[in-house]
Amino acid sequence: MRILTNFIDGAMAAPASGRYVDVEEPATGTVIAKAPDSDDADAARAVAAAEAAFPEWAATKAGERSRILLRIAELIDARADELARAESDDTGKPLSLARSLDIPRASANFRFFATAVLQTRSETHATDRIALNYTLRQPRGVVGLISPWNLPLYLLSWKIAPALATGNTAVAKPSELTPLTASLLADICVEAGLPKGVLNIVHGRGAGAGAALVRHPSVRTISFTGGTATGAAIAGLAAPAFKKLTLEMGGKNPALLFADADFEKSLPELVRASFTNQGQICLCASRILVEAPLYERFVARFVEHAKSLVIGDPLHEATNIGALISSGHREKIERYIALAREEGGTVRCGGGRPPNLPARCRHGYFLQPTVITGLPMSSRVNQEEIFGPVVTIAPFETEEEAVALANDSPYGLAASVWTGNVTRAHRVAARIECGTVWVNCWLIRDLRVPFGGMKQSGVGREGGDEAIRFFTEPKNVCLKL
Repeated sequence: MRILTNFIDGAMAAPASGRYVDVEEPATGTVIAKAPDSDDADAARAVAAAEAAFPEWAATKAGERSRILLRIAELIDARADELARAESDDTGKPLSLARSLDIPRASANFRFFATAVLQTRSETHATDRIALNYTLRQPRGVVGLISPWNLPLYLLSWKIAPALATGNTAVAKPSELTPLTASLLADICVEAGLPKGVLNIVHGRGAGAGAALVRHPSVRTISFTGGTATGAAIAGLAAPAFKKLTLEMGGKNPALLFADADFEKSLPELVRASFTNQGQICLCASRILVEAPLYERFVARFVEHAKSLVIGDPLHEATNIGALISSGHREKIERYIALAREEGGTVRCGGGRPPNLPARCRHGYFLQPTVITGLPMSSRVNQEEIFGPVVTIAPFETEEEAVALANDSPYGLAASVWTGNVTRAHRVAARIECGTVWVNCWLIRDLRVPFGGMKQSGVGREGGDEAIRFFTEPKNVCLKL
């Protein structure tokens, strides 16, 4: 049993209240750690430490900030196996996925922004030969960073790296469900020589530590990734105080498969897009729209592939599908599967808990990959985010109908288009209402591009120059010649 601490002012700190929350291993259903159940007092202490550290860190040369962040990336790589195991234990995801995706991306985030900050530039404008205007971009101060449980270190580093690279200090709140790698990151930051107070990590529930961080008057900038309802609550708290926000929230992502697509290449990629990380990635495809002539063939082959996925112990190399994050989350998904049947849908495969799990995992939170057909786009199952290994498949007749079905959603995070016609690819991608469209691929990520969603999927963009802009305050200086 590991007892975790907060990381405040460069040191490990117990919660002021003395309260802790249990951290479960989803694959076994057992408690493996206790994390601080932090409150206003802990958040205030962390913000005070960040405020004290800000002047010196903001004045630190970009090259030195870059050096420290690159050292953090090196140490993440050096401890990759330890971090991957902690991520798998914490989330229930296959160890192979944590090793190949989560941890490499975390170090890549630090490495990217450590070097990107050395390439920043300023706009200048000569005004009628009488004045020169130029733009300064200065760090905003103490930033609040709130990250979710599905990709814990991956998404936490996605926020920390640009915030620190641009000269801000930060208070980060990871999900209380998955605190292990955030705790290890604190150790890494100390070893890397990050000055005390520059990064503070406060564990706890959203209603406690998270809300306290959002409310704090000295936290003027907030980056949040998580559910839409929580994002709306954060916006409600932040708006009266005129805080700067990015909110990356839910998705109900469509995949559009046209009859002229390369079927054999598209099929396994769509299976991967639907069920990677048990469908617990905000970018997963959850609605597959298939051109009518291809529909029956695709459904049969897709179901065959879904049935062949190996559900089991996340520590086994052969495992494709690990555990869901919690018992409560599994029950929520099961209610949606029951609702699909009530709404007239047909469950083509899955829909239940897998039998014959390894002995270690018999009390874990596993669910079979589930494929549903026969539901109208207006059904709740097609309109509400499920965030699990559940995908619906529906036919379309024309390109116009495909775009209309894709856009028939309150969300607008990501989509994929599968076609052999490059003109159609450009045309359809331009008409889909979402922040990212992949064409004949899924989850190819370039850290330079803007990332975020439309509609209920979010506000603002992060990544590349967008992140640099978000974490800095632009100031125009006008010099008369």
